[in-house]
Order: sequence, then structure tokens, then C-alpha cells
Amino acid sequence: MLSDTWENGCHDKALRKTLFRDLSCMMIALTRTPLQRIGSFILDDTGHLRLSNRPLTLQIPFLENEGIPIDMSRRVTHLRADSYINDILAFHDSRFRHQPNAVSSLQDGLYQACALSVMRSVWPCFFRRDFFNGPFFMHLTDLHQSNILVDEDWNIKCLLDLEWACSHPVEMIHPPHWLSNDPIATIRLDVYEGIHKEFMEVLKEEEYASTRETQPLVQLHTVLQQGWDRGTFWCSLALNTPMALFGIFYDHIQPHFSQSHMDDEAFWSITMPYLTFDAFKFLDKRLEDKKQYDNHLREAFAGHIGPAICSSD
Repeated sequence: MLSDTWENGCHDKALRKTLFRDLSCMMIALTRTPLQRIGSFILDDTGHLRLSNRPLTLQIPFLENEGIPIDMSRRVTHLRADSYINDILAFHDSRFRHQPNAVSSLQDGLYQACALSVMRSVWPCFFRRDFFNGPFFMHLTDLHQSNILVDEDWNIKCLLDLEWACSHPVEMIHPPHWLSNDPIATIRLDVYEGIHKEFMEVLKEEEYASTRETQPLVQLHTVLQQGWDRGTFWCSLALNTPMALFGIFYDHIQPHFSQSHMDDEAFWSITMPYLTFDAFKFLDKRLEDKKQYDNHLREAFAGHIGPAICSSD
């Protein structure tokens, strides 16, 4: 697994270039067949892949396993990128409303509520309207280091967990977020920017080499570079990461609009009520849910650990 040698090898430029070349070739190959809808693939009776249900990214079972309702039929596919993005934002809203320990304090509730409220308004700034109707391409949405098998030179030999592949808007296809070796919620822009540039140079080189005789529907490296310059990279990463949306929003999305709002009390007091009707009452309910969750957790541990340990809590 790439993860076995990643910590030591990620600083080796030769290894990175080999990996970036193979990742680029894979991404380019997956964009050679445009798809008409956003969704997931199944094998039909003839053994062929076809789109038949909702785009099953990893976030959907992650939320469902937590008992969080997903208001999207398993048989739905999306014909437009904007409807898909609105449904993703609905996932985030549902997590905020139904996860019993979603809010740890009033400040945390304000932090999350304002981010969600603003994300509903600003996401169209990051996506091109002329791509709302496509193209859509197959995308591997769970491509982390442990799902990539490489040789000693970091040539990719095999990929795992392909069940999370789905048809995605082209602007939501980007280089992996883990290239800078940072946790997803705390990616350092100054570090990732350099590694992203390095990846894009390899992608551009490979795409030009592969399109000398055929003209692709879109130039992937051009779309991705525009997405980086525009901030679409960060917006897509936030949308696809329920637990990291807030950190990504305040570090990489809000600065596109204001550098001062984080320290402006008026931003919090004005923005938060637009989350939902009776927003402060809603937050009070979320804080009460957290208290009940903590009580249930203590009771569960008291039943398994014993009174001696529990009494020292």
C-alpha cells in the first residue's frame, strides 16, 4: 500500500512524479467517456456498467450509519450539477439537525450555523454555469493512500475500493487532498499550493501527450487549474467532507469574500438567524440534545466499565 511508504517517500520528488504521472493518466482515461447523468454504477444483466442510482460517495453511508436521514432516493440520478450540490448541502444540514452530538457549545453552534448559511449562498460563485449540464465523468471518490498499491518506484499497480466510484461533475474532480500530508480540515495553503502546482504540471504534460490525435471534450488540466484559481477545489472539498466543511470554509472559502468577518461580531449575530426559522431556539435544542447524548454515553460506560472507574469521572 502507498500508505506504508508515504511518510518517508512523500518528500522524494522522483517518487512523487511517478505517482503523479500514473494518477494523471488514470484521471485522463476516466474523462474519455462523458456521461449524461450524475449517479452510481451497477452491473446489469449483460455484465455492463450502467448508471442507475444516486451518486454513492463515501459520505452517504457514513451519515446513514450514524442514523442521519438522507433525503435522496436510492433510485435518483441528477441531470444537473446544481441540483446535486443542493442535495449535498442538504446532507450537511441533516447532519447538523440530527446528529445528537453535532454541537458541543453555543460558540460551536454559531460557528457551524454561519458556515452552512453562507455556503448555501456562495457556492454558485465557485462553479461555472456552463458546466451545470455536464460533462460528467467517472470519479474515484475514495482514492486514499491505503487504496493505492504501488511498486518500490511508486508506479501504481492496483486500486482498491472501487465501489465508491460514481459519475461526478467535472469541476468536482481534483488532485487528492492528501498530497501535502496534512489532515483534511487543516491543509496548509502555502504547502499544498506548491505540491498542487507540481501535480498540475504533470497532468498537463500527460494530457497533451494523450490528445495529439484526438480532441477531448474538455481539457481536464485547464478546468482543474481554473478551479484552483477560482477556489472550486476548496468548495468541492468542503461539500464532500461533512466533518471538515467548517474548517475548510473559514480557512479557504470565506477569505475569498472577506478577510475581516472572523473577528467581526456582527457577522455572527446577523448571519446565524438565517440558518432556519427560530434559529436560536433550534440551537438551544441542539445543546440539550448534546447533554442527553453525554448522559447516555456515561450510562453506557457505567454499565460496562464498573462503578470504581466511573466514580473517578
